[in-house]
Amino acid sequence: MKRAVVFDLDGTLIDSLPLVLRSIAHALEPFGTQPTMDIFAKLGGPPERFLPTLLEDARHVPAAMVRMTTYHRANLHLVQPFAGAAETLAALRARGVQLAVWTGRDRESGTELLADLGLEDYFATVVFGDDLPTHKPDPQGLREIMTRLGVIAEETIFVGDADVDVLGGAGCGVDTILIEHSRTIAPAVRAQARRSVLSPAEAFAFLAGL
Repeated sequence: MKRAVVFDLDGTLIDSLPLVLRSIAHALEPFGTQPTMDIFAKLGGPPERFLPTLLEDARHVPAAMVRMTTYHRANLHLVQPFAGAAETLAALRARGVQLAVWTGRDRESGTELLADLGLEDYFATVVFGDDLPTHKPDPQGLREIMTRLGVIAEETIFVGDADVDVLGGAGCGVDTILIEHSRTIAPAVRAQARRSVLSPAEAFAFLAGL
């Protein structure tokens, strides 16, 4: 019996990946680097953590971060929830399931997005990327959420779309649904997910049958 469902935010509840990828591409453009879908294996924390892994010269990180943040904030209005997200959250909460978010997104932009999209009231707690000294795939954030909710791993399910989501869930024994978004998933990562689905809509349908 699952008493809690924890969601990643970007690419799981909200359709923000196109903007995230464009923001990163804009950040890297002057430095001759372009991101590919393989970037999903490196995402999972604030920009100061993953940008150095995408740049050949770490001295460019501050300038790249300014470019990324400026572009992203200017286009934040383009982000919308995935179809069925709000309905799924409402249905789960009506059944007494506790809901939470574990995201690498910073608290400032994450709080703004949840409020603007009308999603903030669904969640009992949120752990943002700058709340703790650790980041996905370190499972500390998920453990913190379970402590706040008063649930154990066997009572919890986590839904995410990145490799670090699967690894973070597996790191504390929580069943994880991986949303693939038609990208190539390493077999070693897929093997640690309870279920792999192609889209958020498929993940929402699975949750409806819990």
